[in-house]
Amino acid sequence: MKTILLSILLFSNTLLSFDVNVKSLDNKTPERVLYIGNSYLYYNDSLHNHVRRMLEEKYLKEVDTNNYKMVTISGSRLSHHNIDHSLDYSKLGAEKSFELVILQGGSGETNSPLERKVFADKASEMIQKIHKAGAEAALYMIHAYVEPHENSNPQMIKDIKKMYIDVGNKNNILVIPVGIAFENAYYANPNIKLHKEYDGSHPSLLGTYLAACVVYSSITQESPKEISYNYFDNISDEHKSFLQEIAHETIENFYDIEL
Repeated sequence: MKTILLSILLFSNTLLSFDVNVKSLDNKTPERVLYIGNSYLYYNDSLHNHVRRMLEEKYLKEVDTNNYKMVTISGSRLSHHNIDHSLDYSKLGAEKSFELVILQGGSGETNSPLERKVFADKASEMIQKIHKAGAEAALYMIHAYVEPHENSNPQMIKDIKKMYIDVGNKNNILVIPVGIAFENAYYANPNIKLHKEYDGSHPSLLGTYLAACVVYSSITQESPKEISYNYFDNISDEHKSFLQEIAHETIENFYDIEL
């Protein structure tokens, strides 16, 4: 497996670690986290639950779910979210302000130069408000469509990578390379099923698990291979090992670090 995965480093990632300005969060052990996005996050028992369980394993204690939140709108873009309401933590039932806010945009926001500009402008506005509230911000780079989605095409992941990295660099915030991890996983094993087979858009359970490993490792700067969590035995040992290795290699390559 290692030989196959190392070939990822030779894969056609035109945007490599030297294109990424921010390599890590200031706070690598946040417990009060807010996720903002759409159904890509809440499918499969919600990505934030999987990441929280991984963090609990690392922290050796439970993370208070009152301060670990997710706000999603089906089919939403960043502009559909009321960031002012979400940052008023008491309105979400939280007891303290958030330490980290992770923003996930919609798939359609990469469709055209105009839509990418709207995303960039909205993200910058939201990030400024997040920082003013005393939290760090991060961008969750989405995955691309695959078949049978009618809009699947090789250009989509290229546009996604450029859009998220450009916005991340402009605002000096962390970019979480979930979309690249999906790309790398399919390159290493074209038969892996990371999307729902009926739409080629939403993540399967394996896709959500891979995304959780990438988010966990991006936050902590530690290898997901150290995590035993397997969603209560719903992820096989084979899939767990493969997906953790993909996440590990993706993080090392994207941030140019050694885990």
